[in-house]
Amino acid sequence: MTLFRNTRHAPADITLGALLEKLRDAAMPLVFEYDGKTVRPGYHVTEVKAGQFSALDCGANPEAWSEVFVQLWDVDDGDRTHMTAGKFSAIVRKVSEHVALDGSAKLTFEVSDGVKPMQLYCAEEPVERGDSLVVHLAPRPSSCKPRDRWLAAQVAASQSRCCGRTRPELR
Repeated sequence: MTLFRNTRHAPADITLGALLEKLRDAAMPLVFEYDGKTVRPGYHVTEVKAGQFSALDCGANPEAWSEVFVQLWDVDDGDRTHMTAGKFSAIVRKVSEHVALDGSAKLTFEVSDGVKPMQLYCAEEPVERGDSLVVHLAPRPSSCKPRDRWLAAQVAASQSRCCGRTRPELR
């Protein structure tokens, strides 16, 4: 049964360091897409914050991770255009002068238009589309870590059973 299988989450996640590496100091406009729409040209990066988290999961296993949150305010702001990838990178670098940002940390985008509640998203790798760099943001779902680990072990076990041995009919 695949009722709770989450195949979208793992491939979508990109770390802060990997995102910044892809953006570098590009002069191309940086466009975010989420919920079937494009962030408006006047968007602001209103906050970048880092957190160290400790938790106990539903299987009573201790968990610890680093996470970086980038808050986007999706608004129109006069005749502004989408900020460049270089400007976005410069904002993050400026934050890193004051806040320790772990490049390998889980990256979460918090997006709101100032009216609707903030939503959480994970980011995919940026892609060039026309003259812009586009980052698709996918909703960040909840998950059960013990179940995720069990599923990963099942996949690994099934791959080890079928790989490495030549089937007689393929010799």
